[in-house]
Amino acid sequence: MRNELTRKDIEEMEKEIEYRRTVLRHEMLEEVKETRAHGDLSENFEYHAAKRVKNQNESRIRYLDRMIRTATIAEEAPAEVAGIDRRVTVRKGDREIVYTLVSTMRQNSLKKLISIESPIGRALSGHRAGETVTVHVNDSISYPLLILSVEDAEDARNLALRKF
Repeated sequence: MRNELTRKDIEEMEKEIEYRRTVLRHEMLEEVKETRAHGDLSENFEYHAAKRVKNQNESRIRYLDRMIRTATIAEEAPAEVAGIDRRVTVRKGDREIVYTLVSTMRQNSLKKLISIESPIGRALSGHRAGETVTVHVNDSISYPLLILSVEDAEDARNLALRKF
């Protein structure tokens, strides 16, 4: 699977990898060494906690590296077209819903930050206000959305990267 990311996403991920490799990795190795010296490893909670934190750091490095390797750069859509970093107001039945379309690394469905790779994101991308799109959830479930407006979501460019 290819992940659509912005150039800024990739830059931030590369900075985080560099920090984790050059700063955190060294600090965590020292912590493991220090706690290991505290005695019997079978009863040494601090040692096991330090190893768990060190392993989480290594896992995050692998995750970010894989995301970068499998990424495609999402090109910016014209201002009036739904795409990455756009706020899209839609009508679903009698309700109005506002979604912000973001990259995979910034998605948070609880805050209506929808990945452009999600079913809603795919349906909305490339369309304009006034158009009706169909969201295909799976082979048996789909529903229409009427696009009411598309706006720039400049604040979306400054959202924190998703942790995992």
